[in-house]
Amino acid sequence: MEIDAAASGAMLKRERVRDAILELIEVRRPGDPIPSERSLCAKLGVSRPTLRAAVDELVVAGLLVREHGRGMFVAAEKITQELVSDRTAFSLPRAGGAWTSRLLEFRTLPAGARVGRKLRISPAAEIHYVARLRLVDGSPMAIEHLHVRADLVPDLTRGELEQGDLYEHLRDRHGVQVKEAVQSIEPTVVTRTEADLLDVPELSPALLFERLTTDARDRPVEYVHSLYRGDRYRIVSRLALTPQDERAAPKDGHHPGIPPGDFPGGDPVTFSTRGVVQQNG
Repeated sequence: MEIDAAASGAMLKRERVRDAILELIEVRRPGDPIPSERSLCAKLGVSRPTLRAAVDELVVAGLLVREHGRGMFVAAEKITQELVSDRTAFSLPRAGGAWTSRLLEFRTLPAGARVGRKLRISPAAEIHYVARLRLVDGSPMAIEHLHVRADLVPDLTRGELEQGDLYEHLRDRHGVQVKEAVQSIEPTVVTRTEADLLDVPELSPALLFERLTTDARDRPVEYVHSLYRGDRYRIVSRLALTPQDERAAPKDGHHPGIPPGDFPGGDPVTFSTRGVVQQNG
Protein backbone atom coordinates (compact mmCIF):
# COMPACT_ATOMS: atom_id res chain seq x y z
CA MET A 1 0.00 0.00 0.00
CA GLU A 2 1.13 3.58 -0.66
CA ILE A 3 1.68 5.85 2.35
CA ASP A 4 0.41 9.42 2.12
CA ALA A 5 3.45 11.68 2.58
CA ALA A 6 1.34 14.33 4.30
CA ALA A 7 0.02 11.78 6.79
CA SER A 8 3.47 10.47 7.67
CA GLY A 9 5.00 13.96 7.77
CA ALA A 10 2.56 15.08 10.44
CA MET A 11 3.42 12.24 12.83
CA LEU A 12 6.25 13.94 14.69
CA LYS A 13 4.37 17.22 15.10
CA ARG A 14 1.31 15.39 16.41
CA GLU A 15 3.50 13.43 18.81
CA ARG A 16 5.09 16.57 20.24
CA VAL A 17 1.70 18.26 20.70
CA ARG A 18 0.29 15.14 22.37
CA ASP A 19 3.24 14.97 24.78
CA ALA A 20 2.91 18.66 25.65
CA ILE A 21 -0.78 18.28 26.52
CA LEU A 22 -0.13 15.08 28.49
CA GLU A 23 2.51 16.98 30.44
CA LEU A 24 -0.15 19.53 31.39
CA ILE A 25 -2.58 16.77 32.39
CA GLU A 26 -0.06 14.92 34.55
CA VAL A 27 0.71 17.95 36.76
CA ARG A 28 -2.98 18.73 37.34
CA ARG A 29 -5.75 17.06 39.31
CA PRO A 30 -9.06 15.73 37.93
CA GLY A 31 -11.40 18.63 37.22
CA ASP A 32 -8.61 21.18 36.78
CA PRO A 33 -8.78 23.26 33.58
CA ILE A 34 -6.08 23.29 30.94
CA PRO A 35 -5.29 26.35 28.79
CA SER A 36 -7.56 27.22 25.88
CA GLU A 37 -6.90 25.97 22.36
CA ARG A 38 -5.89 29.49 21.28
CA SER A 39 -3.26 29.85 24.01
CA LEU A 40 -1.96 26.32 23.44
CA CYS A 41 -1.59 26.98 19.71
CA ALA A 42 0.43 30.11 20.48
CA LYS A 43 2.58 28.37 23.08
CA LEU A 44 3.30 25.27 20.99
CA GLY A 45 3.53 27.06 17.64
CA VAL A 46 1.03 24.82 15.86
CA SER A 47 -2.16 25.32 13.89
CA ARG A 48 -5.63 24.94 15.38
CA PRO A 49 -6.39 21.74 13.37
CA THR A 50 -3.16 20.10 14.58
CA LEU A 51 -3.89 20.96 18.18
CA ARG A 52 -7.53 19.96 17.92
CA ALA A 53 -6.59 16.55 16.51
CA ALA A 54 -4.36 15.89 19.54
CA VAL A 55 -7.04 17.13 21.95
CA ASP A 56 -9.68 14.98 20.24
CA GLU A 57 -7.46 11.93 20.69
CA LEU A 58 -7.07 12.62 24.42
CA VAL A 59 -10.80 13.27 24.85
CA VAL A 60 -11.57 9.91 23.23
CA ALA A 61 -8.95 8.28 25.46
CA GLY A 62 -10.78 9.63 28.51
CA LEU A 63 -7.96 11.92 29.66
CA LEU A 64 -9.65 15.24 28.85
CA VAL A 65 -13.24 16.46 29.05
CA ARG A 66 -14.67 19.24 26.87
CA GLU A 67 -17.45 21.36 28.33
CA HIS A 68 -19.21 23.63 25.85
CA GLY A 69 -18.66 27.27 26.70
CA ARG A 70 -16.34 26.49 29.60
CA GLY A 71 -13.24 24.89 28.09
CA MET A 72 -11.22 21.71 28.63
CA PHE A 73 -10.67 19.92 31.91
CA VAL A 74 -8.65 16.99 33.23
CA ALA A 75 -10.90 13.93 33.31
CA ALA A 76 -11.59 11.82 36.36
CA GLU A 77 -9.00 9.19 37.18
CA LYS A 78 -9.49 5.77 35.62
CA ILE A 79 -9.82 2.62 37.65
CA THR A 80 -6.60 0.67 37.18
CA GLN A 81 -6.23 -3.02 37.84
CA GLU A 82 -2.95 -4.90 37.59
CA LEU A 83 -3.47 -8.16 35.77
CA VAL A 84 -0.25 -9.79 36.96
CA SER A 85 0.94 -9.70 40.55
CA ASP A 86 3.75 -12.26 40.10
CA ARG A 87 6.13 -11.13 37.37
CA THR A 88 7.52 -14.63 36.91
CA ALA A 89 4.06 -15.85 35.82
CA PHE A 90 3.83 -13.56 32.80
CA SER A 91 4.45 -14.83 29.30
CA LEU A 92 3.71 -13.18 25.96
CA PRO A 93 3.62 -15.51 22.94
CA ARG A 94 3.82 -13.79 19.60
CA ALA A 95 0.74 -12.90 17.62
CA GLY A 96 -0.07 -14.86 14.48
CA GLY A 97 0.71 -13.82 10.92
CA ALA A 98 3.80 -12.51 9.14
CA TRP A 99 4.63 -9.12 10.71
CA THR A 100 6.59 -6.43 8.87
CA SER A 101 7.07 -2.70 9.40
CA ARG A 102 7.04 0.41 7.23
CA LEU A 103 8.72 3.53 8.59
CA LEU A 104 6.74 6.74 8.72
CA GLU A 105 9.25 8.79 10.75
CA PHE A 106 12.77 8.13 12.06
CA ARG A 107 14.60 10.99 13.76
CA THR A 108 17.01 11.66 16.59
CA LEU A 109 15.90 14.51 18.83
CA PRO A 110 15.73 15.70 22.47
CA ALA A 111 13.54 13.56 24.70
CA GLY A 112 11.51 16.41 26.16
CA ALA A 113 10.16 16.57 29.70
CA ARG A 114 7.54 13.81 29.63
CA VAL A 115 9.43 11.16 27.64
CA GLY A 116 12.63 12.02 29.49
CA ARG A 117 10.90 11.39 32.80
CA LYS A 118 9.63 8.00 31.63
CA LEU A 119 13.05 6.97 30.33
CA ARG A 120 14.84 8.47 33.38
CA ILE A 121 17.03 10.76 31.28
CA SER A 122 17.42 14.52 30.93
CA PRO A 123 14.85 16.32 28.73
CA ALA A 124 17.82 17.41 26.61
CA ALA A 125 19.16 13.87 26.19
CA GLU A 126 18.71 12.38 22.74
CA ILE A 127 16.24 9.69 21.80
CA HIS A 128 15.40 7.94 18.55
CA TYR A 129 11.78 8.75 17.70
CA VAL A 130 10.23 6.19 15.39
CA ALA A 131 6.74 6.09 13.92
CA ARG A 132 6.07 2.93 11.98
CA LEU A 133 3.14 1.17 10.39
CA ARG A 134 2.95 -2.49 11.39
CA LEU A 135 1.57 -4.86 8.77
CA VAL A 136 0.41 -8.47 9.01
CA ASP A 137 0.60 -10.43 5.77
CA GLY A 138 0.83 -7.07 3.99
CA SER A 139 -2.26 -5.50 5.59
CA PRO A 140 -1.97 -2.55 8.02
CA MET A 141 -2.55 -3.61 11.62
CA ALA A 142 -1.08 -0.97 13.94
CA ILE A 143 0.67 2.38 14.22
CA GLU A 144 3.57 2.43 16.67
CA HIS A 145 5.34 5.43 18.19
CA LEU A 146 8.68 4.36 19.70
CA HIS A 147 10.99 6.47 21.87
CA VAL A 148 14.33 4.66 22.27
CA ARG A 149 17.25 5.95 24.35
CA ALA A 150 19.95 6.99 21.89
CA ASP A 151 22.75 6.51 24.44
CA LEU A 152 21.94 2.80 24.67
CA VAL A 153 21.43 2.29 20.93
CA PRO A 154 23.42 5.05 19.18
CA ASP A 155 23.59 3.37 15.77
CA LEU A 156 20.04 2.06 15.38
CA THR A 157 19.30 1.62 11.67
CA ARG A 158 16.23 1.87 9.47
CA GLY A 159 16.70 -1.75 8.44
CA GLU A 160 16.42 -2.95 12.03
CA LEU A 161 13.15 -1.07 12.40
CA GLU A 162 11.70 -2.47 9.20
CA GLN A 163 12.75 -6.11 9.33
CA GLY A 164 12.99 -8.74 12.06
CA ASP A 165 12.37 -8.51 15.79
CA LEU A 166 13.57 -5.22 17.31
CA TYR A 167 14.37 -6.81 20.68
CA GLU A 168 16.51 -9.43 18.96
CA HIS A 169 18.37 -6.65 17.13
CA LEU A 170 18.90 -4.81 20.43
CA ARG A 171 20.37 -7.96 21.97
CA ASP A 172 22.44 -9.23 19.06
CA ARG A 173 23.73 -5.95 17.54
CA HIS A 174 23.68 -3.48 20.43
CA GLY A 175 24.23 -5.62 23.54
CA VAL A 176 20.98 -4.47 25.16
CA GLN A 177 19.07 -7.35 26.76
CA VAL A 178 15.47 -6.36 27.47
CA LYS A 179 14.13 -7.97 30.62
CA GLU A 180 10.60 -6.80 31.36
CA ALA A 181 7.91 -4.36 30.33
CA VAL A 182 4.93 -2.70 31.95
CA GLN A 183 2.09 -2.36 29.46
CA SER A 184 -1.42 -0.94 29.63
CA ILE A 185 -4.26 -1.52 27.16
CA GLU A 186 -7.30 0.71 26.68
CA PRO A 187 -10.10 1.01 24.13
CA THR A 188 -10.18 4.05 21.85
CA VAL A 189 -11.13 5.09 18.31
CA VAL A 190 -8.97 6.22 15.38
CA THR A 191 -8.61 9.74 14.07
CA ARG A 192 -8.87 10.61 10.38
CA THR A 193 -5.10 10.45 9.86
CA GLU A 194 -4.84 7.12 11.69
CA ALA A 195 -7.83 5.78 9.77
CA ASP A 196 -6.14 6.60 6.46
CA LEU A 197 -2.98 4.74 7.49
CA LEU A 198 -4.84 1.72 8.88
CA ASP A 199 -7.30 1.58 5.97
CA VAL A 200 -10.38 1.73 8.21
CA PRO A 201 -13.22 4.27 8.58
CA GLU A 202 -12.66 7.28 10.84
CA LEU A 203 -13.72 6.65 14.48
CA SER A 204 -13.32 2.89 14.09
CA PRO A 205 -12.63 1.06 17.36
CA ALA A 206 -9.01 0.44 18.29
CA LEU A 207 -6.81 -0.72 21.16
CA LEU A 208 -4.31 1.73 22.65
CA PHE A 209 -1.17 0.11 24.08
CA GLU A 210 1.41 1.94 26.21
CA ARG A 211 4.60 0.13 27.21
CA LEU A 212 7.77 0.95 29.11
CA THR A 213 10.55 -1.61 28.58
CA THR A 214 13.60 -2.01 30.83
CA ASP A 215 16.77 -4.02 30.38
CA ALA A 216 18.63 -6.48 32.60
CA ARG A 217 20.34 -3.56 34.37
CA ASP A 218 16.97 -1.96 35.17
CA ARG A 219 17.51 0.86 32.68
CA PRO A 220 14.48 2.07 30.69
CA VAL A 221 15.17 1.28 27.05
CA GLU A 222 12.03 2.37 25.21
CA TYR A 223 8.68 4.00 25.75
CA VAL A 224 6.07 3.01 23.18
CA HIS A 225 2.46 3.81 22.51
CA SER A 226 0.68 1.94 19.75
CA LEU A 227 -2.74 1.89 18.13
CA TYR A 228 -4.06 -1.50 16.98
CA ARG A 229 -7.09 -2.08 14.78
CA GLY A 230 -10.05 -3.17 16.88
CA ASP A 231 -11.67 -5.06 14.02
CA ARG A 232 -8.71 -7.35 13.43
CA TYR A 233 -6.75 -7.63 16.66
CA ARG A 234 -7.77 -9.00 20.04
CA ILE A 235 -6.06 -10.13 23.24
CA VAL A 236 -6.68 -13.60 24.64
CA SER A 237 -5.64 -14.29 28.25
CA ARG A 238 -5.27 -17.64 29.97
CA LEU A 239 -6.08 -17.42 33.69
CA ALA A 240 -4.85 -20.06 36.16
CA LEU A 241 -5.77 -20.27 39.82
CA THR A 242 -2.98 -20.84 42.32
CA PRO A 243 -4.00 -22.86 45.41
CA GLN A 244 -4.47 -20.56 48.36
CA ASP A 245 -2.17 -22.57 50.60
CA GLU A 246 0.72 -21.85 48.19
CA ARG A 247 0.24 -18.12 47.74
CA ALA A 248 -1.08 -15.30 49.89
CA ALA A 249 -4.40 -14.06 48.53
CA PRO A 250 -5.03 -10.32 48.06
CA LYS A 251 -7.09 -8.70 50.80
CA ASP A 252 -9.29 -6.67 48.50
CA GLY A 253 -10.06 -5.99 44.86
CA HIS A 254 -11.06 -8.58 42.30
CA HIS A 255 -9.65 -10.45 39.34
CA PRO A 256 -9.79 -8.64 35.98
CA GLY A 257 -13.00 -9.25 34.09
CA ILE A 258 -14.29 -11.55 36.82
CA PRO A 259 -16.93 -10.22 39.24
CA PRO A 260 -16.05 -10.48 42.95
CA GLY A 261 -17.09 -13.82 44.41
CA ASP A 262 -16.87 -15.84 41.19
CA PHE A 263 -13.81 -17.66 42.49
CA PRO A 264 -14.10 -19.03 46.05
CA GLY A 265 -11.45 -18.34 48.63
CA GLY A 266 -9.93 -15.32 46.89
CA ASP A 267 -7.23 -17.42 45.23
CA PRO A 268 -4.70 -15.33 43.28
CA VAL A 269 -4.71 -15.51 39.50
CA THR A 270 -1.72 -15.73 37.16
CA PHE A 271 -2.03 -15.40 33.42
CA SER A 272 -0.44 -15.67 30.03
CA THR A 273 -1.57 -13.68 27.03
CA ARG A 274 -1.32 -13.75 23.28
CA GLY A 275 -2.36 -11.51 20.42
CA VAL A 276 -4.80 -12.90 17.89
CA VAL A 277 -5.10 -11.49 14.39
CA GLN A 278 -8.62 -11.91 13.00
CA GLN A 279 -8.89 -13.05 9.40
CA ASN A 280 -10.53 -10.70 6.93
CA GLY A 281 -13.78 -11.53 5.46
